[in-house]
Formats: sequence, structure tokens, C-alpha cells
Amino acid sequence: MPLTLDTYRLLGRSGLRVSPLALGTATFGTEWGWGAERDEARKLFDTYLDRGGNFIDTAGTYTGGSAERMLGEFTRDHRESLVLATKYSTLRRPGDPNSGGAHRKNLFASVEESLRRLKTDYLDLLFLHVWDTTTPVEEILRGLDDLVHDGKVLYVAMSNAPAWEIARMQTIADLRGWSPLVALQIEYSLVNRGAERDLIPMARAMGLGVTPYSPLGGGVLSGKYSHADLSAPDAGSAESTRKSFNAGLGMVTERTLAIADVVREVAADLGHTPAQVALAWTLQNPGVTAPVIGARTPEQLVANLGALEVGFSGEHLARLAEVSAIDLGYPHDLLASDHIRAVTTGDLKLESRR
Repeated sequence: MPLTLDTYRLLGRSGLRVSPLALGTATFGTEWGWGAERDEARKLFDTYLDRGGNFIDTAGTYTGGSAERMLGEFTRDHRESLVLATKYSTLRRPGDPNSGGAHRKNLFASVEESLRRLKTDYLDLLFLHVWDTTTPVEEILRGLDDLVHDGKVLYVAMSNAPAWEIARMQTIADLRGWSPLVALQIEYSLVNRGAERDLIPMARAMGLGVTPYSPLGGGVLSGKYSHADLSAPDAGSAESTRKSFNAGLGMVTERTLAIADVVREVAADLGHTPAQVALAWTLQNPGVTAPVIGARTPEQLVANLGALEVGFSGEHLARLAEVSAIDLGYPHDLLASDHIRAVTTGDLKLESRR
């Protein structure tokens, strides 16, 4: 049965109900060389809400703050019905060392700044955006808990951090009675399945709902790239700027283009677009709650929402799994080996229901 945006899911160990696709707003504003002007961004917002969506994802430093400012205007008449998530820790003012990082000073200043831009008294969900390796986890957790007690933040979450640090934080929060982490935002797609090694299993075990970003692999899985894009595209347009950005991140390689070719073939079999197939693939992972989708036009957004209607056969999933397979690395490959199974369990037959 096809999903819809108003077929809500619980976010991690919380009782918070969110749509199965979140609307990402890194395209709200053109300060990064691509994206949507205000009127177009408003259409994106309205289209998502009209379809039953309630989960909006942003960050304080998206498009120089324009994304939050636009949302402050757009959400005015819908605030109570929305789950509004933002992030902190990326540098807000170059040259000011304390305007970035996970520490308490930047945490409180970032939240106050986001509240002003968003024109709201509280944030539904606050992510630590990027791990900084220097701030003690107790300082982060206590600061987040204080914000929850103050009513400025309802739920707290993590993004772009090592699995072991997040697991340690969740354990400390539980032992000290501080606000638990309820979500994890990570990069995850057919071209980057690295989160399957530790991050997604950890999230399932520790009660964090996963909200993947870049589920289209920077657009590679939508079919817009070719072997010609292995060299830097010509400058001069928003499209070329975005392609240059993704090429610089290593998104466009022989391997990722080979994966995109199989996505295209599966899409043709199923009668869907490559982007819909790639998004639907992330949704079929039981550890994923809500991928974050971005678009520059309402037409792109509507097309992406068609991912909710994709149904895979076992053969299609096998083809996608094979072309995108990764080496799980130590100790996972060792533990899955025939030798280790033989020396630990022998011929034991055990049915696992977890």
C-alpha cells in the first residue's frame, strides 16, 4: 500500500509524529549560487503542506540565514501543526571563534538567533549539526537539557558524529535523567551506504529515528549527471555551480555513475523516475524514519513525493544492493565470516526475532 505524507511515523523513542519525507530548506534562498527565490520557496512550502507534510528541516547557517527567515514568515499561520527542526554548531560569524562549535556559549546564542529568525518561541527539534571533537559531551548534553527545561526546545538530536560518541551520549543522558536524543541526521543513499556499518544499527538500538540527508547523492541518482561531469562543469549558471559543488565533494565518480545507471534501469522497469526510485530505496530501510528531500521548484518537489508510491520487487532490490554494495570493514566482515560462525555457533540453528 503506498505511503502518503500524512501517514505519520514516530520519531525515534519519542511520541512525536512526523511525515515519512521531511522538507529540506537548504534550497530556500540563492546565496549559495543555486536555490529558490522567496516566491518559489513559498510554493515549495505550500505544496508540501497541502500534501499533508508536517516535518520541516532547516539550519541556522543555511543560505546565510535566509532559509530560517523565510520559514519564519511561511510558518506564521501553521506553527502549531508543524514539526520544525533546525541545527547549530556551524560557524555563524567568520573570525569569531565562539560563533561555531558545540559548546554551551554557541548553543544558547544559536538557539536565540534561530528563534528570532523563525519568529517562534520554541523549536520542536534541535540537531547538533557537526561534531567538533573538542566540547565535552556532558557540556553538550547539559546545555541541551537546560534548553528543554526552559521550553525553548522540545526534542534534541545529533548529526554528523561518530556512532560511538552518540551511543555514549545517549547512555549518559539516560543515566543522569537528561533529555534523550531522539533523532540522527546522516548522509545516506545508494551512493553512500557507509552509515550501515555502525550509525544506523546504533540508532535503532539506542532509539534514534534516522532522517537521512542527500538521499539522491547530490543529484547523481536523479540521472542529471553523465561521464562528461567527471571533469568540472563550466561555470556561469546555478546548475553548473551545484554540479561543481557536488563534484568537489566527490559525489561524481565512475562508481556513483554506475550505480545511477542501475537506478535508471530499475526506474524504467517500475515506471517511475530515477529520483523516485532512489528516494524509495532509503524508505524501505527499517532503520530510516524520514529522508530529507530538497527541491528548487514545485515540480521537482511533486515528482520527488512520488517516491511514496514506489513498490520494489525482490529482484529490483537485489540489483540495487549488488551495484551499491560496500565493504563493512572490521569487525563486521570478520563476525559475518563462515569461520567465525563455525567456531562460535557450530551447527546451531537459532531463529532471531529482533
